Amino acid sequence: MQPIRLIRSILTVGGWTLLSRGAGFARDVMMAAYLGAGPVAEAFLIAFSLPNMFRRFFAEGAFNMAFVPMFSKKLEAGEDAQGFARDAFNGLAAVLIVFSILGTLAMPWLVWLMASGFVGDARFDLAVLFGRISFVYILFISLVALLSGVLNAFGRFTEASFVPVLMNLMFIAAMLLADHWGWDMGLTLAWTVPLTGIAQLAFTWVSAHRAGFRFTPGLPRLTPELKRLAVIAAPAVLAGGVVQINLLVGRQVASFTEGAVAWLSYADRLYQLPLGVVAIAVGTVLLPDLSRRLRAGDAEGGCASFNRGTEFALFLTIPAAVALVVIALPLCEVLFQRGAFGPDDTAATALALAIYGAGLPAFVLHKVFQPLYYAREDTRSPFRFALWSMVVNAAIAVGLLPVIGFAAAALATTLSGWIMVLQLWLGTRKMGDEARFDPRFRTRLPRILIASALMGAVLWGGMILLGPMLGSRGWRVAGLALLVGAGMASYAMAALALGAIRLSDLKSALRRQR
Repeated sequence: MQPIRLIRSILTVGGWTLLSRGAGFARDVMMAAYLGAGPVAEAFLIAFSLPNMFRRFFAEGAFNMAFVPMFSKKLEAGEDAQGFARDAFNGLAAVLIVFSILGTLAMPWLVWLMASGFVGDARFDLAVLFGRISFVYILFISLVALLSGVLNAFGRFTEASFVPVLMNLMFIAAMLLADHWGWDMGLTLAWTVPLTGIAQLAFTWVSAHRAGFRFTPGLPRLTPELKRLAVIAAPAVLAGGVVQINLLVGRQVASFTEGAVAWLSYADRLYQLPLGVVAIAVGTVLLPDLSRRLRAGDAEGGCASFNRGTEFALFLTIPAAVALVVIALPLCEVLFQRGAFGPDDTAATALALAIYGAGLPAFVLHKVFQPLYYAREDTRSPFRFALWSMVVNAAIAVGLLPVIGFAAAALATTLSGWIMVLQLWLGTRKMGDEARFDPRFRTRLPRILIASALMGAVLWGGMILLGPMLGSRGWRVAGLALLVGAGMASYAMAALALGAIRLSDLKSALRRQR
């Protein structure tokens, strides 16, 4: 088997993720223009969040964290990886079919758990209706995640990374058709959800087939390997449940302020752009790479993968976090304020975005540290850490709600994220050399921080100088483009001058096989 090219693979996944987030952002801009932060928007966002929340239990946040290391090690050892993947696929499908039926029947209770503040107004009934239409999406997207894990373990990152792009393009097309033909926008969005799931599953199924992996649907078999997978996955499922409880607490807090669910969702989409591009890319590539290196006993290679992945992630993430904090208001004003989305919505969304931005490096570091545990098939430690994070999140969100309102939900998410990072880092002290920061990383991190601070000063000054242009409806897009361009240029120049990165490093990483 060919080894995974670390930085090249990260850039591949990151590039497709960037395209997906860009398409997702266009989708959200259209949704904000058509629906604003009104009841239909809030109802759909809650309904759509339900299958996405549970898929992190069954797929990306839990099942795959146990499946990918086992599958990668079987590939490395030349064992029956395809048979293991087939049994896992059939077992997961059986569980999800039953869960989809139960979830659809229990939709009123699920909506109440997600947003009890909706009870007694039109948002609740709309959320139940939209949820019943869209909940089956969990079946399709969880199976997509498993097939994507197979492709990633084999070093085929392009196909799996294209899947979210397909989903967002379908949403954009659906809203354009609804606007043209006069369809109900809320129902159109709800019905688009399962259709995107079917399309994504078909695409990954064909991609896996072309890669030589053929999955035949059938009755699940409880093999010894599948039992071991279940034992390893169980703590990851529980850890995923803790993370979702954190999100649930945030939505409950937000649901008591009219419009807050939408404000937090739109802010979430903006900070998810750099988070998705960097964190998803690094985490997606590191997990199978570290798993295979541990199986081969390559501690030196594992250390290099971990450090270069972390260095690359923070080089992109820290300046993005500074930008989200410093220019949150003009970002939200230029990108969202139109149609039904007014100035008050902009101010509230910008506040949430700035708070989320302060936690961006923490959320990325989760994806960097967690593969160190999952590659060792240790899912229990992250679960324990997640429990403490949940306690912090709930205490801050509920305790500060009477003081700072809906912003308590965003602040709780950010602070609990940093608590999780601290625990993950302390836990790696018991691991081998592959979990240690090397001298190059320790030298470059301070330089990245200084370059990011200099960029933040440039953005602050640019925001003042370009204030009239940013406030002009006809020129605000150009003003934002100039501001962002100045920030990027200043960071690049500062990073190169300080030695935070060297062009030779990137060229070397792309040439070498990692």
